[in-house]
Amino acid sequence: MAKDCTTCVETQEKQEKLHKVIAEHKGTRGALIPVLHEAQEIYGYLPMEVQLEIANGLDVPLAEVYGVVSFYTRFSINPKGKYLVNVCMGTACYVKGAGLILEKLKEALDLDVDECSEDGKFSLEACRCIGACGLAPVMTINEDVYGRLVPEDVVGIIEKYKNL
Repeated sequence: MAKDCTTCVETQEKQEKLHKVIAEHKGTRGALIPVLHEAQEIYGYLPMEVQLEIANGLDVPLAEVYGVVSFYTRFSINPKGKYLVNVCMGTACYVKGAGLILEKLKEALDLDVDECSEDGKFSLEACRCIGACGLAPVMTINEDVYGRLVPEDVVGIIEKYKNL
């Protein structure tokens, strides 16, 4: 007996969108990065299966695709949560206690860096610099910026998003 597979249909739709994007860029010089951006928009991240589809579709070595994906921080090989929590680990933030903020976030979210919660609500990342050094230490949740943090601030901030 066949079962209704909403996920299968969604996956097929995403795959069709990806094939369309690849076809639109095939043979165009410098197509790899624009295709990767569009693929990440479609899937939310760039798993190896998607990278392989892109490599085959653009006739580019998989090693080149992976090299670009792993080099640029805007590309991700891991799924992202609805709320992306990013902690600045740049010099100013690090010196002012970003490591303690990150540890408190790991505890509050029960996640490690580059992980996504099972419910898909949160993912946790650490970055080099957000560019808000005057507010150090800083974290962002999607587009919201939180500065001059102390570890005691973390739980209250996370609870706000858990209740959304």
